[in-house]
Amino acid sequence: MADGRKNNGGHSTKGKAGRPKKADEIKLIETMDAVMIPMEAWEQLAARVKDGDTQAIKTWLAYRYGQPQAKMDLTSDGETLTGFRIIRDDSGN
Repeated sequence: MADGRKNNGGHSTKGKAGRPKKADEIKLIETMDAVMIPMEAWEQLAARVKDGDTQAIKTWLAYRYGQPQAKMDLTSDGETLTGFRIIRDDSGN
């Protein structure tokens, strides 16, 4: 007995989702390099960092050290959650 998955249709983003193709990525980099030499961009960013531009500093640090790890605070009304109760719904909903 077939499960019918082949009849579910496709994703609207089929062939477009995920990481861009390497060739497309290289073409974009070449186009960007034709507009401005990468070292010029880094020099401009460095100048803005030295001027104290907060966004430039954040960008510089993100490229130099990487993005900070995202942390999730699991609290409720100031109380730390210590356990979870799993509720089973047998009603079919």
